[in-house]
Parts: sequence; structure tokens; C-alpha cells
Amino acid sequence: MAVLAHAEAGEIAARLRTILLPGHQDMRAPESGLLMLRGRIGGDGAPFNLGEATVSRAAVRLASGEVGFGYTLGRDGEKARLIALCDALVQSRDFSATVERDVIGPLREQLMVRRKRAAEETAATKVDFYTMVRGEG
Repeated sequence: MAVLAHAEAGEIAARLRTILLPGHQDMRAPESGLLMLRGRIGGDGAPFNLGEATVSRAAVRLASGEVGFGYTLGRDGEKARLIALCDALVQSRDFSATVERDVIGPLREQLMVRRKRAAEETAATKVDFYTMVRGEG
């Protein structure tokens, strides 16, 4: 699910187009709402409310009965629906291997390439600081 959450909706949709999808219906149409983000502070980890974030969610049921749920940050309801569809397909015996191979696997590779590139760009700006110690005698 983390791979799908980090992918763009268009990337997920393009990958799903390569699969002959089974019949499915929306159990919960995509909707957006707010979610309270909590953090912890101090030595004892006392919780505090950091702020709110917009979240979209959806639920999809396959004709064979599997139910998938999708959540994503932001107001992209279509992305939440596509994530829910993938979740339901992964639970299906007939489609789990295909979805892993044709959708999630390639998206995971793209995500790893992006993360590696970002890490390389960050590493290129790294500055090593050192301290000169002057001693007497």
C-alpha cells in the first residue's frame, strides 16, 4: 500500500489498463476529509496535536466478493479509488500475482529510483564540518 500511496494516480491507472479487470463496484465513493496529525514531544513522549491533513478514501468490492480500501493524502479521490481497487485485486487468488507483477512491482522500482536519485542529489550538497583544535605546548 505504501508503494501505491507514493505513486501518481496516472501511473497506477496506466498499469491497471494492462490488466483485464474483473467486475467491481464502489462500496464507498471517493470522499475527502480531515485527519488530525499527532506528534510526541519531550523526554516522556507526551502527545500533542500537530495539525490537520486532508485525506481521501474509497472502498471497492470485486464481483467475487473481495473488498479493498484506499487512503491517500490530499484530495485525489480517483487515486484513493485506484488504491482500493488494487487492494481488492491483491486479495483475489486470480489477480494477486498479476497485480504484484504488472502494477506494484514496476511502481516499486520507479519509487526506488526516485528515492535513490533524491539521496544522490542530497549527498552532493553534503558539507563535512570539522573542528581544528589548537593546543598550547
